[in-house]
Amino acid sequence: MVRNARQCRPGVPKYIVGIDEVGRGPLAGPLTVGLVRMPAKMPQIFFSGIRDSKKLSAKKRKEWFDVIRANKKLAYAVISISASSIDKHGISRAARTAIEMGLAKLSVSPVSSYIMLDAGLRAPSEFRQISIIKGDEKIPVISAASIMAKVTRDRAMMRMHNKYPVYDFASHKGYGTLAHMRAIRRFGLSKIHRISFCSRFL
Repeated sequence: MVRNARQCRPGVPKYIVGIDEVGRGPLAGPLTVGLVRMPAKMPQIFFSGIRDSKKLSAKKRKEWFDVIRANKKLAYAVISISASSIDKHGISRAARTAIEMGLAKLSVSPVSSYIMLDAGLRAPSEFRQISIIKGDEKIPVISAASIMAKVTRDRAMMRMHNKYPVYDFASHKGYGTLAHMRAIRRFGLSKIHRISFCSRFL
């Protein structure tokens, strides 16, 4: 099922851009948005077997991450918005900012590109776009964007685990597990916690 679809402007796009986010719900760490740009005429067989990042093992995500990075026909960007920015501006604004930054980084043109996003996400209004419910499961280029975002965010949270080991970020990646909430109550908040998400635990 598709929602929030914009009517396509005339002309065949040169590029398709898939966009997905990771880390909307955690109590700590960044919101990370992945974007993958592919030629509109690129054979879909390239993505055979790809799935939503949440449904792949860490090993498979790493394999796809490397394949996407190595393919010269593809371009990608991954943008992370910090916990402090999320607290200041809100999670929805953080997602919009990350999308705008990612499109700029890839030099995506509204004239030559068509944007496909996972449901709930929106590109700036000048872009031809469609937001698809469960797009990360249905649309390969959105799945690819999801993988790029998740691998990048997970690696960042592993680095944060080394910096703040008492919270065990390596195991839960900042999500609100019982162990994580207990650690917050015991040790307070780190610099990468989202204060606006954690106030009820303090």
